[in-house]
Amino acid sequence: MRTTARHFGDRRAFRNEDLVLAIKPHDPCKWDESRYEAFLDALCGHREYQKTAIRAVLSYWLGGRYADLCQLAKENFEANEDLRHRWGRWDSMQSHLQLPAQLACSLDLATGTGKSFVLYGIAAILLAEGVVDRVLVLCPSNTIEAGLLAKFKELASNADLRDTLPAYARFSTPRVINASETIVDGALCVENYHAILDHVNSSIRDSLKGKGARVAVLNDEAHHVANETGTEAGKWKTFLQSADYGFRYVLAVSGTCYVGNDYFSDVVYRYSLRQAIEERFVKKVEYVSDMPATHGQEDYWQLIWQRHEDWKRKLKSRIIRPLTIVITQKIAACKQVAEDLTDWLTTWEKIKPEEARAKVLVVTSAKEHQANVAMLRTVDSLASKVEWIISVSMLSEGWDVKNVFQIVPHEERAFNSKLLIAQVLGRGLRRPVGWTGEDPIVTVFNHDAWSRRIKHLVDEILEIERRLSSRPLVESPYHFELHNLDYTRKEEITDHPQSGEYQIFAKGYVVLPSQVVDQSVTVEFEEALTGKHSKFGAILRQKTYSAEDVAEQLYLRLKSIDQETADAQDPEDRTNYAKRFPRDKCMAIVSESLKQAGITDGRITDDNRQKFLQAIGPLKRKATKRVVYVLSPQALVTFNTATRQADSCSAAELRRGTKTVFFTEGCRETLVDEQQEFFDEVVDADGDFVSGRVEVGNPADFKSPVNLAIADATPERKFMRELTKRENTKCLDTWLKNAAMNFYSLEYAWKKGEHPKRGEFSPDFFIKQGDWLFVAEIKDDGEISDLSPENVKKHEYASAHFTQLNAWLEKEGLSVRYQFNMVAPRDFNAFFQKLREYSLTGYRSVLDAAIINAGAKASDTTSASQPNSLHSN
Repeated sequence: MRTTARHFGDRRAFRNEDLVLAIKPHDPCKWDESRYEAFLDALCGHREYQKTAIRAVLSYWLGGRYADLCQLAKENFEANEDLRHRWGRWDSMQSHLQLPAQLACSLDLATGTGKSFVLYGIAAILLAEGVVDRVLVLCPSNTIEAGLLAKFKELASNADLRDTLPAYARFSTPRVINASETIVDGALCVENYHAILDHVNSSIRDSLKGKGARVAVLNDEAHHVANETGTEAGKWKTFLQSADYGFRYVLAVSGTCYVGNDYFSDVVYRYSLRQAIEERFVKKVEYVSDMPATHGQEDYWQLIWQRHEDWKRKLKSRIIRPLTIVITQKIAACKQVAEDLTDWLTTWEKIKPEEARAKVLVVTSAKEHQANVAMLRTVDSLASKVEWIISVSMLSEGWDVKNVFQIVPHEERAFNSKLLIAQVLGRGLRRPVGWTGEDPIVTVFNHDAWSRRIKHLVDEILEIERRLSSRPLVESPYHFELHNLDYTRKEEITDHPQSGEYQIFAKGYVVLPSQVVDQSVTVEFEEALTGKHSKFGAILRQKTYSAEDVAEQLYLRLKSIDQETADAQDPEDRTNYAKRFPRDKCMAIVSESLKQAGITDGRITDDNRQKFLQAIGPLKRKATKRVVYVLSPQALVTFNTATRQADSCSAAELRRGTKTVFFTEGCRETLVDEQQEFFDEVVDADGDFVSGRVEVGNPADFKSPVNLAIADATPERKFMRELTKRENTKCLDTWLKNAAMNFYSLEYAWKKGEHPKRGEFSPDFFIKQGDWLFVAEIKDDGEISDLSPENVKKHEYASAHFTQLNAWLEKEGLSVRYQFNMVAPRDFNAFFQKLREYSLTGYRSVLDAAIINAGAKASDTTSASQPNSLHSN
């Protein structure tokens, strides 16, 4: 057994990504995927993982190499050491294949990453190619069915998307239906799996019987299909295997590819939850690691409610009302919790029972809750009154809800397996529409008694134990500022309030109810990826404010209203509330209100603070809004290297040598405990990872503000070796390896064959020397003699961007300047010699020259190939 094995008890832990089945390259004469590049770009945008997932399935199905899943799995078993360790014998693995005799496979796509786009892309291409006549998409619930139908109809009606399909397409517009209609040729039928049952009146059996070889069956949330080996197959799986239909192409898609705690054995592509978090496509996750002793459910609700209110305050400026989901195991418990919570909210928030009921939505499979399931489509709307959703754990998939910021597993049984945890986490992962800035976080408010087990299961789901993470060190002296230009459209919203001024505070005080203030407590959270701990202070009754704070809030609210009306053309429309009620008068009103209410300690509960604000609520009049879109670059964006997100590499990548970690003294202490153990394996001189790591002997030669740096492929490894050589480190201030996505990225446009494409790339390195920041994109030497059109355009757009950026910096009076180069190993000697001579400014690599010459000769002058066009539409 390899020394890289890790054990939990007597069971060996395997990384899911090491168990993914590899599909060998196919013959392009049998399947030319390039014909659909424009379609994939239009469908998926910058979400490259969606395109990769679609390509993987189509290569497997259309490439002509594989007859069935059994052949693919056996090929991988013989080539993949991890699979052999996992299963021991081929017949053991074979027995765990769900549909071995069909061209079946699974895609593992983290919840919230757009599975519906992948399903539609595969269906549309199969129909366009004429490989199949019909596509059946099965899902486990009416909620998911409705969501998929709406999404597919929207995509099918998109003329721009349709126009990217080849002219010869057999079906350019799928007919999106459900099984209440006959499934004819060209149909994309979406149904929940109950429609396949014998006693249900649907068109599936009559339309598809005996025609399965020309039908693709795509199964969403496919963990409902799989069954444990040796147990009776469910009706869904039995339908897929039925000889009455003879289905050949069968795809399973899920964000929770588990049978119990075991990973699916037929996954051909995986985009993990960890990748989605790191690349900022979904929220971060934190959960309770420690909390104060509570006395019954009453105290527990108070803590949960205060965390919910904390999210409301934080998100108010974003005009987002957060949702909290409470998860139970059974329907009966779900109904009881909803009743308890409704009663508690009525008392705690001092509202009417009907108002409390409007805030709580119960979601189960019970008939009495079917109308509630439909309401899930609107809970993100500001018009919705729902703040709390009570649900059963196994019904948690299928919600396209983005404003979930807290998840409460009400009992441990609702949160005690990888499948359940992955499902429950999935409910809060989607990012709100238009989110910018600091990454959103979803809080899992579990009982701290479960935290150790939850940490273990979450770590396994995120596969923390066999990764090394590169992250910025806050205390590092090597941090520096970076600059970019904002090329995005931004809405400028102008309010036009109605006129007039109200009379307020006529009595000189606000009538307040009595209040009770109790003890302060602290809840500690742990962030799932980083292990970072944070503390949340709560008050087991109500949060309080000082009289001065409330008076200041009153004054600022009044002043804000005055500022909003200051430019009104009609003097009658201008208000002067802040002059009528300056800070000292607001303080007098607050003090008199407390006196009238018999509150003597000078503290004001949140309920009473709201009473003060409600007293001036009518001043916030309805307004009409005018939205103007301003195209950019409109602003210089400055940010620090300390904000770069974490990046990571896996054991498999280090073992294969596809990635290399560079580290120096003290690196181990910067890693979370689980990664420290793996780090010891990596640095073992006799271990399996010698080719995947480089130790920088002198910390003074590692002038980067991260704990470790990760090189991708051989050219980057060679370049990073130069960056850490003494003769070069003496001549540079600091450097940073860019994150793969979503830190410093640039848009570009190019053509693949005849198909226009748009994408983003993140230049590999930033090297600071004085006032100059040298931006290096690393390529292989082969690129010099065989330029790809894509890299030519990357160079063109990046050069134009940094030229424009330097003009902005000069206009702002800043001395820093940027220079972009593409360099290959052939250029490294000259590049670093120029760096040592402090004459890198103006440097042009052999690769730069080749690209510039190629660009000058190019005859393509369409708008899609012009650098400025990307920022002018």
